[in-house]
Amino acid sequence: MAPKRPSCLRSLLLPLSLTLLLPQADTRSFIVDRDHDRFLLDGAPFRYVSGSLHYFRVPRVLWADRLLKMRWSGLNAIQFYVPWNYHEPQPGVYNFNGSRDLIAFLNEAALANLLVILRPGPYICAEWEMGGLPSWLLRKPEIRLRTSDPDFLAAVDSWFKVLLPKIYPWLYHNGGNIISIQVENEYGSYGACDFSYMRHLAGLFRALLGEKILLFTTDGPEGLKCGSLQGLYTTVDFGPADNMTKIFTLLRKYEPHGPLVNSEYYTGWLDYWGQNHSTRSVSAVTKGLENMLKLGASVNMYMFHGGTNFGYWNGADKKGRFLSITTSYDYDAPISEAGDPTPKLFALRDVISKFQEVPLGPLPPPSPKMMLGPLTLHLVGHLLAFLDLLCPSGPIRSILPMTFEAVKQDRGFMLYRTYMTHTIFEPTPFWVPNNGVHDRAYVMVDGVFQGVLERNMRDKLFLMGKVGSKLDILVENMGRLSFGSNSSDFKGLLEPPILGQTILTQWMMFPLKIDNLVKWWFLLQLPKWPYPQAPSGPTFYSKTFPILGSVGDTFLHLPGWTKGQVWINGFNLGRYWTKRGPQQTLYVPRFLLFPRGALNKITLLELENVPLQPQVQFLDKPILNSTSTLHRTHINSLSADTLSASEPMELSGH
Repeated sequence: MAPKRPSCLRSLLLPLSLTLLLPQADTRSFIVDRDHDRFLLDGAPFRYVSGSLHYFRVPRVLWADRLLKMRWSGLNAIQFYVPWNYHEPQPGVYNFNGSRDLIAFLNEAALANLLVILRPGPYICAEWEMGGLPSWLLRKPEIRLRTSDPDFLAAVDSWFKVLLPKIYPWLYHNGGNIISIQVENEYGSYGACDFSYMRHLAGLFRALLGEKILLFTTDGPEGLKCGSLQGLYTTVDFGPADNMTKIFTLLRKYEPHGPLVNSEYYTGWLDYWGQNHSTRSVSAVTKGLENMLKLGASVNMYMFHGGTNFGYWNGADKKGRFLSITTSYDYDAPISEAGDPTPKLFALRDVISKFQEVPLGPLPPPSPKMMLGPLTLHLVGHLLAFLDLLCPSGPIRSILPMTFEAVKQDRGFMLYRTYMTHTIFEPTPFWVPNNGVHDRAYVMVDGVFQGVLERNMRDKLFLMGKVGSKLDILVENMGRLSFGSNSSDFKGLLEPPILGQTILTQWMMFPLKIDNLVKWWFLLQLPKWPYPQAPSGPTFYSKTFPILGSVGDTFLHLPGWTKGQVWINGFNLGRYWTKRGPQQTLYVPRFLLFPRGALNKITLLELENVPLQPQVQFLDKPILNSTSTLHRTHINSLSADTLSASEPMELSGH
């Protein structure tokens, strides 16, 4: 029998694979039994033990492997976000192909016999670029995100009218595996407390998905007041260090009857550049889980497998100051970044087995790992040498500098250029007022690297130059805020720089398409460039190399390098920041590498300083915890309440 649909969705067809895998929709239901404080699945008492996995942090070819390991661990459900900006890169342009194929991921979860708890946002946090909101929203500078601002609601409505009909056939009562859907995400932590906005979202979800699907909210304990909404089931999130009894008692004030639910039970934590690598002990995590399961609670473990912030997709937090999130999203999760089971996984499986059956049979072994190198990289040239190729459309001109958003540069880098209007004979202070560098600025005079200006730091550079000297500022977007601020996080030079007493004007902005250049580099005739003996500043390096033996997963180590971006065979692995740490290696999935002697190519954009021996090495183990002691002493911050780099971050309420 065909699944029932709202009238606006009659044209949708249930995927064939789903109808073959699952029973008829008419017999299926997932509801809250408020009389007995439990869920009912098809009329029988049910409790989910779930884990978070983000398809957008795991290459598609590895989805099945990760999901199989999660099912073997004893989980009966997975929970994941849908990042709006990953699927609508420009207004009205949608991408659900390749690793963005949401329906294929739902199908893989069904094949692994896992139910789905879906979190479509529109805001997701997730330590993801701008919390999943598309940066093109900021092309309207006055927009008020996550409120009932008409401009924001119009964009949200347009997006959900594309997304939600796609997932409608996958709702559990329609024969799919989606048992519940979250509305917004930790909205009570945002501060806007706009109930009209939340009611609008709830109405939109109901209009597009019908009345049968369970809709819910998730908040930290302090966010329940503004994050919960009548008609949506209220859940909470907290970690093993928090007082479970106190938090669940508070939850009962908002949801007096029904099952207790912890939608984000933290198995570890995220990492920030310049902080120590976060870990949570096996004993603390397992004890907390067992205590919740004894109460009959349903639990989702965040994260069960973290994955990787490839490319420029990492987010950032504002906790006293701007904190950019590392490329690795290992999270100290039960399944490591490379997909390997950890002692935490086996311990959690033992706990789960006390409360429900776990699958029999052996767990798939860890993936084969590979070591290679060291490899000596060759200087390709200074970034400025390739400006015509990096920005083929030419610069945008303006009296004052323009933001990334104003010139439609979503991520990555933009070069700002002006010329000195008079000769400066003595070293003269150069800075950007009002914390106007978002987020790091690499300054050059006539192509010579002068130093770095950084967001939230009071640093000044001291420049000299002749009249007509070329002043170049390469600005790096280190990821838009995903948590901790209600303000829109514009990128670039937000204020005109000042040299001495002179406000600099007459700017050219070059939005750089570095990934396009790296991808097609082998087709290009590279220009000549007079290389200095010891190059510094933004510079490209590369190396081709064969792999003669078997190919395995590996971890790229960059000892002595400072900070930059790295590509393997044109694929953007993400940022490295060896000098600041804690992350020292980048995960390289084996499918990115060519086997059997074919030539592979590694390309680096080093932004600051190159080691005397420009070498890299591929290791068979990651190094995720090695923070520069030099950075820990750097306290020249704009914020009086800045955390020291070695101070542990608070776990809960994220």
